Amino acid sequence: MSQQVGRVGTLFVHGAGNGYLVAVMDGDQRTLSARLDLGETDAGPRPAKFGVKHSSGEEPRSPDQFVELARRADRIRISEQTGRNQREAFQEMLSGYQLDAKRVRTCRYCAAAGRYSPITTETAIEADGERICPDCARQELEREIAHHDVSGTAADRLHELLQSVQDLDRVKNLLSGQLDPDLTKFDEMSATTEAVNPVSVDSLDLHPNFQSLVSDRFDELLPVQSLAVENGALDGDDQLVVSATATGKTLIGELAGVDRLLQGEGKMLFLVPLVALANQKYEDFQDDYGHLANVTIRVGASRVRGDGERFDPNADIVVGTYEGIDHALRVGQDLGDIGTVVIDEVHTLEDDDRGHRLDGLIARLKWYCENRRQERARDERGEGTQWLYLSATVGNPNWLANRLDARLVEFEERPVPIERHVTFADGQEKARVADKLVKREFDRKSSKGYRGQTIIFTNSRRRCHELSRKLEYDAAPYHAGLDYSRRKTVERKFADQELAAVVTTAALAAGVDFPASQVLFDSLAMGIEWLTVQEFHQMLGRAGRPDYHDRGVVYVLVEPDGSYHASMPGSEDETAFKLLKGEMEPVAMRYDETDAVEEVLANVAVAGGGAKALTGRMVGEVPLKHAVGKLLDYGFIDGLEPTPLGRAVTRHFLEPGAAFTMLDGIRKGSDPYDVVADIELRGEED
Repeated sequence: MSQQVGRVGTLFVHGAGNGYLVAVMDGDQRTLSARLDLGETDAGPRPAKFGVKHSSGEEPRSPDQFVELARRADRIRISEQTGRNQREAFQEMLSGYQLDAKRVRTCRYCAAAGRYSPITTETAIEADGERICPDCARQELEREIAHHDVSGTAADRLHELLQSVQDLDRVKNLLSGQLDPDLTKFDEMSATTEAVNPVSVDSLDLHPNFQSLVSDRFDELLPVQSLAVENGALDGDDQLVVSATATGKTLIGELAGVDRLLQGEGKMLFLVPLVALANQKYEDFQDDYGHLANVTIRVGASRVRGDGERFDPNADIVVGTYEGIDHALRVGQDLGDIGTVVIDEVHTLEDDDRGHRLDGLIARLKWYCENRRQERARDERGEGTQWLYLSATVGNPNWLANRLDARLVEFEERPVPIERHVTFADGQEKARVADKLVKREFDRKSSKGYRGQTIIFTNSRRRCHELSRKLEYDAAPYHAGLDYSRRKTVERKFADQELAAVVTTAALAAGVDFPASQVLFDSLAMGIEWLTVQEFHQMLGRAGRPDYHDRGVVYVLVEPDGSYHASMPGSEDETAFKLLKGEMEPVAMRYDETDAVEEVLANVAVAGGGAKALTGRMVGEVPLKHAVGKLLDYGFIDGLEPTPLGRAVTRHFLEPGAAFTMLDGIRKGSDPYDVVADIELRGEED
């Protein structure tokens, strides 16, 4: 016996059926597994059957061998989970041999498998109303994780939670969309304040009419506004202003632009990436400054707005989308004498699809402004156009400020704290989870008396409508496909707190003013592309407004192993934790051949022989010679002048492949719908 077993450290016993499982432990190693049955004798309970377990079965041994093991053991332990009668019978049997056993709390899963695994309050994990050891809890969680196809990063998060809360059931419930806030909470982005001496509005040297208007609205400027003024915003200096959402960046552009306008230093252009945002800014400016100046709007290629009002290039204040103003430049429209240009959401430069167009627009507009000013005497202050670039999220602000030749004004304040939560739900469960979160938030009121309202971001217009219909409280879809009047109705209802939620695509990420306290991510994709860290931060920054809410809340609804297209790398659960933990991507302009051809063609259309110098001023490095060669090959330019075909291509923002597909269809006399289909199919093939 002694040769087979070796040293007997701990003899561990656990009740099983009418008998006992026996394990001999040498430290953490099990050296023998056996089964013991007791029988009644005149002297009391005694070993009746003893069998040693092997891989091939159970080998009967003499019951006296168990007694020998017990006598040689350093200690004898009996599981507390063993039934009371069984435990007392075993203790009585040991007493007959002048031996004793101490009761210990053990993991039932381990004990049932013949393993000795004592647990304490500090190490035990709650599971099914009892406590088990961490190893068994991890194994159970791994089985659940495998069933849901959870990625490694998300699995690590679940294991961290298990270790933290020591409750297996609560952690497993996360995988079925349970909303335990203590577990879903990933972190909190604290409210931060930066010591800035506020600038008194009365101390500003503004045009008298404008000074009285601003003084009626404010006593002091907000911190980022004060910093901008101290760094020359009202002295004509170019600035890149980087500060969190709702810190007051827009007013910086208004202060500089409206004052310069009234001082006779040229009109103000306020440029934004999206039509919805342009409409909102236009109405705000009409309300605030319509009695001081003429305000107009330019979106897209059309000179007529949806309500029939014409764009007025001679207006004092022009609100436009990037493409709207760029189109005006490409077709040679006279925009008048521009004193101030405000580029809102300048981080759009990072966007793979639209960044090159903003880069080109800035360069072309600078060329226009400089040449326009050369045509007349400079104003008495000897200043040119002032450029103000605004953004909440830039990963490399110093580099970008240098490339834009602007002074950096960076203010790292978050007006209210933002809690960030992660919960798991498959595609069908997401609507149920979103509904619960929307109701919970809308039923709350902040200390300022406002209900909690929610913005839900998703990845398609169809999903906007589908999800808004599934919410019990009043909600509405909001995206670029809605007509102007319907979007305005949604904006009004949200502002009046008649809607608990809006469900949107990217339209709201760029700053349309919906004072929401909560942001939900129904999807972490924009179309069929995963969000970038910058886009993610831009969207979550919509949660919580200092004048309305005490805090912001963000929930990321994650589908384990989910994606929206076969071409997408990784899964939604992997992406979630990359976004939550990721560093902001630097703005880094990337020009492929198609982008370079489009921007150089636009530069030629605007500047002619000055296109080379114009292109050299762009933020991104444009392969000019290669692009010019392609333009000549395509027949888009003749020398450094656009051909009629080139002008048609650039004024309609066409990339070469689409232009040639369209041209081929026209020459063949194809039905226009067929031409459009061919363009779409060509895109799919690419």
